Amino acid sequence: MMNTEAVTPETLDWENLGFSYIKTDYRYVSYWKDGEWDEGELTRDNQVHISEGSTALHYGQSCFEGMKAYRAADGSINLFRPYENAERMKRSCERLLMPAFPVERFVEAVRETVEANEQWVPPYGTGSTLYIRPYMIGVGDNIGVRAAPEYLFAIFVTPVGPYFKGGLTPSDFVVTQYDRAAPYGTGASKVGGNYGGSLLPGTEAKKRNFSDAIYLDPATHTKIEEVGSANFFGITHDDKFITPKSPSILPSITKYSLMYLAEHRLGLTVEEGDVYVDQLDRFKEAGACGTAAVISPIGGIQYGDDFHVFYSETEVGPVTKRLYNELIGIQYGDIAAPENWVVKV
Repeated sequence: MMNTEAVTPETLDWENLGFSYIKTDYRYVSYWKDGEWDEGELTRDNQVHISEGSTALHYGQSCFEGMKAYRAADGSINLFRPYENAERMKRSCERLLMPAFPVERFVEAVRETVEANEQWVPPYGTGSTLYIRPYMIGVGDNIGVRAAPEYLFAIFVTPVGPYFKGGLTPSDFVVTQYDRAAPYGTGASKVGGNYGGSLLPGTEAKKRNFSDAIYLDPATHTKIEEVGSANFFGITHDDKFITPKSPSILPSITKYSLMYLAEHRLGLTVEEGDVYVDQLDRFKEAGACGTAAVISPIGGIQYGDDFHVFYSETEVGPVTKRLYNELIGIQYGDIAAPENWVVKV
């Protein structure tokens, strides 16, 4: 196991990083108390010191975001659509009665944190990135079921390798009987409880040699909603990009970026709608998308006794590959980005 305390940028093998925590130099911290946020600061301390009565520990008052910083060919650093992450975190906070961190301050805090850890941003061409984790938790002395008296907003960063070793590789998934979220619950918010509940079905899926579990809509169990912690998309035989629409799905920034690129760069028809699990034959390709993996091509889906294969279990479909190359090209600055998608650090 890697001793993260001893790791330095000089000792890292940038091309062979895993997707795991490495302690970097600085993290950003700001506290909310008496109705307002303090000025915030960078600190070297990677330990969080909170009251034993904090609502984050007992009542799940916590939310987070996932982002990346990319080293461009000219040595500059790109952030991909950070304002979208700020807005989504704002919605998550509102759902849990937490005070939203102002959008402009959020983006500036991300830039400040990445800049302070500039030496940890992997070099261009290694396939590695700097993963960014903003989060907010309810803290302070409390015991009753109520909103916290104080809040902590923080950002830490860690260098990570590509989700795929050796390029894009299709994965197989299995439909689970468990629900990811309630019909009118917190599914559309990026809150900690959604992920705690996914650990068991995800582990059971891996024991059966699947990459992860696929969750159906909690109301009828007939429609695909999410693939593990990622959004689903499918490419129909007549070149439509279809992705589920539901109030209990987390709105993936990667998914909406792919929807735009599918329509405006690839010329596909794009639809958000129902994806019935017993009608998978309509798709020639399928994938899961999110910040960590960008796109995870789906080779096949196990549903009960039926196993449906899309394009291939070993090869990536041509449309999926084009979407992936277009998106990562934009993120690294090799392909022109739509307006306001890339923010320089």
